[in-house]
Amino acid sequence: MGKEITHNLKYLVVVVFSFASFSALAVPINWTDWTSESAINGYTATGSIISGSETIGVTYTNAQGIGFSQMSGGGIDYWQNNRSGRDPATSPYTSTGINGVDNIPTGTDILALSRQGSQTLSFTQAIANPVFAFVSLNRNGYAFDQDFEILSLGGVDGNDCGYWGCGGAEKVIVDLGGGNFEYQLNANNVGGTEPHGVIRFSGAFDTVTWRSSTNEFWNGFTVGVQGTADQVFPCQQNPNLPQCQNTVPEPGTLGLVIIGIIALSRRLKVMI
Repeated sequence: MGKEITHNLKYLVVVVFSFASFSALAVPINWTDWTSESAINGYTATGSIISGSETIGVTYTNAQGIGFSQMSGGGIDYWQNNRSGRDPATSPYTSTGINGVDNIPTGTDILALSRQGSQTLSFTQAIANPVFAFVSLNRNGYAFDQDFEILSLGGVDGNDCGYWGCGGAEKVIVDLGGGNFEYQLNANNVGGTEPHGVIRFSGAFDTVTWRSSTNEFWNGFTVGVQGTADQVFPCQQNPNLPQCQNTVPEPGTLGLVIIGIIALSRRLKVMI
């Protein structure tokens, strides 16, 4: 009787932690479809992101110009693994965990940078948890105005190398003084000189600005989002919504299951 009870409790615990792992899956990302561009007064590209029923406009501006672009409809697939095709299980652009990216950038869309200087992404509405996928950072670096985390790199954590090879990258935070900081993504030549990967910005944004640190032909990028800020953070964006009025936090499903197991364990001890 006692062994059977112990076995059942172990089974319940396994179920609980399996449920916890399942709830920590990566999220699907809605990637930009780049559709038009202009070389007047530098360079401007525009595109859109579809997130559920919402269409988010995206504009990229760079006063210095860029190397080249691939808009929707053709070109080389620089998002594939080491020139050998797409495999989400080993892609430099996918990752696991609650902050992970579930899907590789869509199609062949890419903006290829070649000049030192500042540039900006702007969105027609606030977006949530944007991700920035990059190709061939090489001996270059980007300095962002927002903090970020590195989610994945080619050749790291079982990932294949990217299209041009493998290479490491690291985040460096620079104190500019006056309460201002710069968040740099720099190649570090660990495991190669061709970093490919994804970084993530947490929170709601309508612009992201960064600086390319050197002239180098070429390094490329695209951007995606988890969703609009209203979709992902409804109560932060609209605290007066009916579903946001409960001031007493309710225990989550996982917490309820754990509480139930503890109560069952105590009851079984009494029965024994």
